[in-house]
Parts: sequence; structure tokens; C-alpha cells
Amino acid sequence: MIDLRSDTLTIPDDEMLKTILTAKFGDDGRINEDGRGEDLTVNELEDLAALLTEKDEGVLFSSGTLANTTAILTYCNPGDKVLVDEILHIYKSEKVVFEKSVGQLMPVFYRLNEKYKPDMLHLRQLMKKNDIKLLCIENTHNFSGGVCLDVKDLKEIYNLAKEFNIHVHMDGARLFNATTSLDVEAKDLCKYVDSIMFCISKGLGAPLGSLLCGNKDFIKKARQKRRLLGGNMRQAGVIAAPGLYALNHNVEKLKIDNENAKYVSDNIRNLKKTKVQDMVQSNIVMLDISKTGLSTEEYCDKAKKYGLWIRPVLDNKVRMVFYNGINREDADEVISIIRKIDNSL
Repeated sequence: MIDLRSDTLTIPDDEMLKTILTAKFGDDGRINEDGRGEDLTVNELEDLAALLTEKDEGVLFSSGTLANTTAILTYCNPGDKVLVDEILHIYKSEKVVFEKSVGQLMPVFYRLNEKYKPDMLHLRQLMKKNDIKLLCIENTHNFSGGVCLDVKDLKEIYNLAKEFNIHVHMDGARLFNATTSLDVEAKDLCKYVDSIMFCISKGLGAPLGSLLCGNKDFIKKARQKRRLLGGNMRQAGVIAAPGLYALNHNVEKLKIDNENAKYVSDNIRNLKKTKVQDMVQSNIVMLDISKTGLSTEEYCDKAKKYGLWIRPVLDNKVRMVFYNGINREDADEVISIIRKIDNSL
């Protein structure tokens, strides 16, 4: 079975796991006067994250959802308005900050343009009409098929937000898929945001963990919010050590995942019923199955019978995500299966 449900399925290799055995552990939940915990491996990872993103500081979380939630609640108070698009992962999947029983924030929806990037004119209109506290963006944009925001896009978005004194938070769960696709450094994409979250799991291959980076004052407040949300950890070096390995050894490998995604998409174009997204930039491929006569669940069930495990993500789309457990031979088999499904319709 070829499993393309998500790059969260990436399995850490032995060399990565061995780093846990020699890591220096401490109680990360015990914060000193400088705002640092006592786990030296966590501190090292947080410092590396800050260096790569060129932000003042970083802080480790067990998940991207908790990191994004903490970031948003650090900026906002109940009742504040937050700019999101309707298929932004923060809104569509995580959503806790907008729950009436929890975060109590108010979503204000901006449109995406034909390239699945924020519509600048619509953003300006919304900023003029609403008292917006925060703008959230995503890079790569998951449910748009891994679309990348480049430096020019980010600068334009950031400058507009600053006209209205609005903070910008970027969900960069797959930040390094974007950097390898755009051939830039992480700091280039993080220059025009106030805070950034990125995952060390997913394609980078660590078992779990995400980093939130921003300026010193923001991170100090985020640490306090993390504690309130139950996010403090003890010997979190067991998470940080594989994360250090991932950032030092696995970033370049993401190019292979991006290439395999493009390879598959290029070889399943012009099918009768199944339509692949126009341009694949990273490790995600979206299939529009609206002309197949099948529901997304039925399409995925058919694929599974042929040996391909994929998942529905939107009303008429299914998603394939490539990662380092998938090689070119697997990619060829994926092409064969998608063609077989389409020929059967």
C-alpha cells in the first residue's frame, strides 16, 4: 500500500533517533529570569529556529496546532477580529481560537486570487471596513495544493498590514518545502511576518514538534500563554534532539518530495475525469474529482482498492502528499493507479 494521506507519516530514521540517547535533558517547564527552560537541547533547538528565521527567539511546542493557537491568543483577546481565508488550515482544521467556548475570536474572511494567494484588493477593503487585530497567512498553503508565497508576495502583504497596524502571523507548517521550491532561505520568507510557526515533523521527519518564532516580547508572552494552555513540557529534549537533526540534515531532502509531486502531476494531466491542479510547487497534489461522478470518499475508496491510500480534503478534491518514504518507483505506481481509476469511469 502506498500511503499519501499526509507527510505526517514520515518515519524518523535510526540516525535521527540515536540523537536522543546523547541529548542533555532538563526540565523545560522551569523558566529562568531570561525566559529559558532548563533543557539544554530544547534551548539549542529554539536558538537554531530563531537563527534560521532571523527572529529574536523561538519556543518549542508539541504540535503546530498548539503553536498557532498560542500565537493567535498572544496577539488577540476575546472578540477581536482575525483575517483568514476559508480554507486556511488555522480556520478549517484547527479552529479552536474561533470556538465560542474557547478563543471567542471573530473570523473575517479574505478571498484568494486565481493563483490561490491572498487577494490584495480584498484585503485592503476588509482592513478599511473592520477593526482587524491579526492577519493569518499560510506558506505553503495546504488546501490549495501546497501553493508557495514568495518574498514579493509576503512583502506586499506585510506592507499593507502595517498600513493598518495589523500583525501578521504565518502558519509555515511546511515552510521548508516552500524554501526549497523557491530556492530561498527561511529568513527570506520570514522577514515580512511578525511571527512564524514551522513543523519539525511532517517532511522533515522528526517524530513530533513545532517551533514558534518572533520578537523577544512576543515570545515572552507566548511562553506564558503556552503554560496556560497546558503546553509546558519537562524533558522535552527527546523532541528537540530529533528536531535538531532534522533541521541540520533533512531540509535538502525535501527537494525530492517536491520533485516527486511534480513528476506525478505532470504524468496524470489530460485525463478524462480526474483533473490535477494547474501548478504543483511543493509536495502536495490536489485532484479535482467533481467530473468523476464519485464522492471524494468513493474516489479514495477506489484508490485504496488499487493500493493507493489518499484522503478527501474539500467537497470535490482529494489530496496526495509526498514525503521521504515515497520513492520514484512508488510515484510511477501512483501514476498507474490514478490512470487506472480514471479509465474505469
